[in-house]
Amino acid sequence: MLKKILPALVILCGLTSYRIADKPAHFVKPLYTDVPLGDIHPTGWLRDQLELMRDGTTGHLDEVYWKVKNDNGWLGGKGDGWEETPYWLDGAVPLAYLLDDATLKAKVMKYINWTIEHQRPSGYFGPITKAERDSSVNITLLNPEKGEDWWPKMLMLKVMKQYYTATNDERVIKFLTNYFHYQLQALKKCPINHWTDWAQSRGTENIMVAQWLYQKTGDPKLLQLADELNRQCYAWSDWLGGRDWVINAAAHQNDSDWMHRHGVNVGMALKAPALEYQRTGDSTYLKDLRIGFNDIMTLHGLPNGAFSADEDLHGNLPTQGTELCAIVEDMFSLEENIAITGDVHYMDALERITFNALPAQTTVDYNNKQYFQIANQPVIERGVFDFSLPFGREMNNVLGMRSGYTCCLANMHQGWTKYAQHLWYKTQDNGLASFIYGPNKLTTSVGKNNAKISIDEMTDYPFSDEIGFEISTPKPANFEWKLRIPTWCAEGTVTLNGKELQRAKGGQFVTIGRTWSDKDKLTLKLPMQVSTSQWGRNSRAIERGPLVYALKLGERWEKATDQHEGDYFSVYPTQNWNYGLTSNVIADPAKTLQVTAKPINGKFAWDEQHAPIEITTTGREIPDWKLNAGVANQPVTDRDGEYRGAVSDTVHTITLIPYGFTKVRIVAFPVVKK
Repeated sequence: MLKKILPALVILCGLTSYRIADKPAHFVKPLYTDVPLGDIHPTGWLRDQLELMRDGTTGHLDEVYWKVKNDNGWLGGKGDGWEETPYWLDGAVPLAYLLDDATLKAKVMKYINWTIEHQRPSGYFGPITKAERDSSVNITLLNPEKGEDWWPKMLMLKVMKQYYTATNDERVIKFLTNYFHYQLQALKKCPINHWTDWAQSRGTENIMVAQWLYQKTGDPKLLQLADELNRQCYAWSDWLGGRDWVINAAAHQNDSDWMHRHGVNVGMALKAPALEYQRTGDSTYLKDLRIGFNDIMTLHGLPNGAFSADEDLHGNLPTQGTELCAIVEDMFSLEENIAITGDVHYMDALERITFNALPAQTTVDYNNKQYFQIANQPVIERGVFDFSLPFGREMNNVLGMRSGYTCCLANMHQGWTKYAQHLWYKTQDNGLASFIYGPNKLTTSVGKNNAKISIDEMTDYPFSDEIGFEISTPKPANFEWKLRIPTWCAEGTVTLNGKELQRAKGGQFVTIGRTWSDKDKLTLKLPMQVSTSQWGRNSRAIERGPLVYALKLGERWEKATDQHEGDYFSVYPTQNWNYGLTSNVIADPAKTLQVTAKPINGKFAWDEQHAPIEITTTGREIPDWKLNAGVANQPVTDRDGEYRGAVSDTVHTITLIPYGFTKVRIVAFPVVKK
């Protein structure tokens, strides 16, 4: 027994006497850092969304889903000890602090406290293993193989990082340091793929938290660990920059190397080059990131801002699906990339996927989701469809709590919560950065003197083009404030206390350095113009600002029950869907697209009835455009983009609403004669 205990004592003694080391010259501080969790208080439509989540599965998954509810392994039981509980906590923890909800805080603290308090003396942590339970084994560096999969621990590391940013609980720093010291040595005997390929493909999550902790403690072993993890995991940075990988992913959908193409793995990996740049200072990694992200969105991108992932990357046709997990992981990677690079390209991409793809894939009450959503989706029903993973039970496309794989039921909660967390960033000199927008109140400290300040961000953005900020401060506060002008905006205008201050073209930042006073009012105006964009098979989508617009079809919902996957909903259109846009719409969008907006009143919800904006335009029916085995295969056009088959003689007025408010829809339209 003494031999088993000694390695743990060495680690703990090393921690006790640990001194912060100088940071190596090559480590690059992120340009922007997260505002502490709890400083941002969502308001308006965004708070309504978060409250729906709290009242739905985000706040109650442990009560309604047996796998998390029963004898949970992350509370010492024999139940779920793998990914679903930490997936859920990764969204539930920030939600608890964003809403300052005592009940939800108490709920998530049970898991956090158990995990911290039951860390083994060696630094290993997690649910009680089979070896520990059956043989009373102590897991140390002498027998790390008696532990279990690295992968779910990576998720719990993210949970602990979130919790620390809200509370500054020093137990987290000790907990993480102990574990990372253990992991650095244990990887020699149990490499990252010792238990599963999931850990090898998703080690970026592990690297991210190790590098975050390094910025807190300066412990050089954390960079050694990050280097070792990078060596043992998938070479995502090389693949993204090398181009062959993403081209091959478009060409092949077989069983060979499918983990390399898995959409959720790719979504997580999109922050790998930024993290490599942070650790090494080598700007080549930033080029790899831009090349890889552009290649993915060119070859696999969809109008809703997501890339196809059903489950593999699967091309750019609007009939391909996207897994909900891939969407929220893509969002989180973009949020991390923004902090490290400050690149407006990733800010634009984050808003597009958030406001379009994310809300379309769950029910309003946040109790049901689609495993795969389809961009052009005139029906939601059971079927095989054109997915790389169709499933024999044909439940991948329906809306259900447990339909498809339940990883998305557990993981979907990080989407809105982490978006809300990133409405503000801090600059390196303790200034503020507004890169993505939404209604909230920020309470924080700024400037060299850590002056206390509150800022009310009053807006219905992205449904309106004006964002107002009102400052409250007990005494004048000097700090620098950066605001993003989105690339889609021709020119943004900033006014201060009613007087124009600056104008800037899209794709740039406005930087204001001054002494701010109580009651100062800053207004950002971002005029939104209608436009069209081109997608797979010469299809066209209609856009305005960060929102993409889809055909409003009406919805008829039918509830049913599957023996294995429980209750689910199918959704059918109540109107015709097989329209092409007339060619004059593409030629002159400003003249042929009429926008009608109304204020947001009452409780906000992402459904047809609550859509605050409509666009009307003209289209013709395409009689031969019909569902084939549930799929609305895109009509073929010639080089000039126009469909040459038969179309109706009648020109119809059609109505479009923002994509996020639809369940059944057409968003990528063929173009037909005027």
